[in-house]
Amino acid sequence: MSDLISGYYNKLINLLTEIRDGQMSAVEEAASAIAERVVDGGRIFAFGASHSSLPVQDIVYRAGGLMLINPLFAPGIEALTTRPTTLGSQMEQIPGYAEVLLGNSPLERGDVLIVVSVSGRNAVPVELAREARAKGIIVVAVTSEKYTSAVESRVPDGTKLRDHADFLLDNHVDAGDAVLELDGVPQKFTPASGVTSTAILQSLSASIIEHLVERGEQPPVFLAANLDGGAEWNADHMARSKDRIFYLN
Repeated sequence: MSDLISGYYNKLINLLTEIRDGQMSAVEEAASAIAERVVDGGRIFAFGASHSSLPVQDIVYRAGGLMLINPLFAPGIEALTTRPTTLGSQMEQIPGYAEVLLGNSPLERGDVLIVVSVSGRNAVPVELAREARAKGIIVVAVTSEKYTSAVESRVPDGTKLRDHADFLLDNHVDAGDAVLELDGVPQKFTPASGVTSTAILQSLSASIIEHLVERGEQPPVFLAANLDGGAEWNADHMARSKDRIFYLN
């Protein structure tokens, strides 16, 4: 096997091991609080801009996933669909956009908002977390402590995502995210945060399911639509939870 390929897997394994050993209590605490909010009638939303939207998409409307997680999409930065692509990166830095986004969303006091931002420095995710928390919404942040500690905030008030989180989940990537090196290539390459952030969110989802069961709730979980009976199962359970699902319309 190529040294680069095996090296990449080794880096990922080491990062995931660090997260398992160092972050699981934080994941458990966040999941318990989220489950408590759900039992009390709260809803779950998740946000990420550009590449940080990819881990969010992985836990939404997914076979084996919790039906109750709603994506909060911000036009222009909800994925990599904006052209030119560089425009989306610049839009994520615009102060004030988050307040407009939050004001036009279904989020309200008592809900939960998961915010993913690897650097934790750009205006939209930081201000979204700040404004949501001020409204009585629980904020769960997925970011990198190493990365955010190495960069300056791009928010007018100088804060970062970690400053506005009720629960902080560290994806453990280095500043710059890339993990491989090679003679002849002047910078590190091949990022890891897509894997580690997704793993954190999937483990968070699993723990929410567990905590809901412990509270006597039956969590609505998607059955793969490609399994016989899957479509019918999903339609039935989504109908039962339609007051907490916002991605069907």
